[in-house]
Amino acid sequence: MRVEHQVRAFEQIFKEYDGVNPLHRFLFMYYKQHKQMGSSDRRWATRYIYSFFRLGKALIQENPLLRLAIADFLCNADASLVTSTYLPQLAEQVARPTAEKIELIQKAYPKFKLEDVFPFHAALSKSIDQKLFFASFFVQPDLFIRLNTAFAQQTFEALKQHAVPFNAITEYTLALPNGTKLEQVLPVQKYYQVQDLSSQQTGKFFKPQPWDKWWDCCAASGGKSLLLHALEPKVELLVSDVRENSLNNLDERFQEAGLKQYQKKVLDLLQNNDPDLHHYEFDGIILDAPCSGAGTWGRTPEMLYYFEDHKIDYFSRLQKNIAANVIKYLKPGKPLIYITCSAFEQENEGVVHWMLENLPLELEEMELVKGYTQKADTMFVARLLKKAL
Repeated sequence: MRVEHQVRAFEQIFKEYDGVNPLHRFLFMYYKQHKQMGSSDRRWATRYIYSFFRLGKALIQENPLLRLAIADFLCNADASLVTSTYLPQLAEQVARPTAEKIELIQKAYPKFKLEDVFPFHAALSKSIDQKLFFASFFVQPDLFIRLNTAFAQQTFEALKQHAVPFNAITEYTLALPNGTKLEQVLPVQKYYQVQDLSSQQTGKFFKPQPWDKWWDCCAASGGKSLLLHALEPKVELLVSDVRENSLNNLDERFQEAGLKQYQKKVLDLLQNNDPDLHHYEFDGIILDAPCSGAGTWGRTPEMLYYFEDHKIDYFSRLQKNIAANVIKYLKPGKPLIYITCSAFEQENEGVVHWMLENLPLELEEMELVKGYTQKADTMFVARLLKKAL
């Protein structure tokens, strides 16, 4: 009876969720409305729905409960009632490495194709190792933090005191288990910033100088601005976003991080912003562009299921239009840092190619940051310099 209870909870959530809002937000509201669900019920329901979406469209014609059992088997190292009931022949193998479990599923179910996990594989950037990329969706990404250099020792001591396991990727970058409640372990926000490993690695393309004037034009929550400030605290910074609420949230985050001197503007970068920016000239522009987010779907696997490939073209056009509108505010010889958290060629190398053909820019360097090999996001970054007029 207990497995039937768990299955009903999963089926009800799947029936009500439509993919419009992020799954974690939907679940928060769902559990709030269904208070009869105990902590164990919520834990299993969350595990099942996330595992299910991690399977993407693989074996899409099979019975949904078999697909759930296969997904739960591939994504977890401990058996569940669902795997024991619907996949009994493999349940005892659940602790084996992911690559071995994939082989077991392929032998048991010859129709299982790894590329079906990510049904948009034809659109991926060419440098991606597709087999590794697809398999990465069965592994929960890590939680990464970037330490404030002035408080690194206090952070290490707090983590050890609370017995929180961590892996030091660099001197100031730590990987922690996803789900670590940092607010209980590190109550002082200025000690660290939550920032994915690949996002941190884009900073090597910035190369700011003291007293440079930089514009983070799609600032959102301000992660790239804080990274820029960490690299060069004397940068003069303008942050903008089309969403005023994002900039309000950014204020709080900047204050906690100790970043006090900056300007901010609500700007729609698809419009003419000369009335607000006519007198501005920047030594660097960060364009962390709106995108499909395909490189982050390991954290939001519901997108594997609900994303529609026509949106790739939409985001590509959006990125080109924004680049064309911001480049005129960049000084000659200075960098435009183009960033996406996408794995699609059309949003990455394709947009860079378009910019080189249509804007006064030359490419200095670009990189697809392959986070899928490090339990991190996959991102793209290019440093382009504005040509002298």
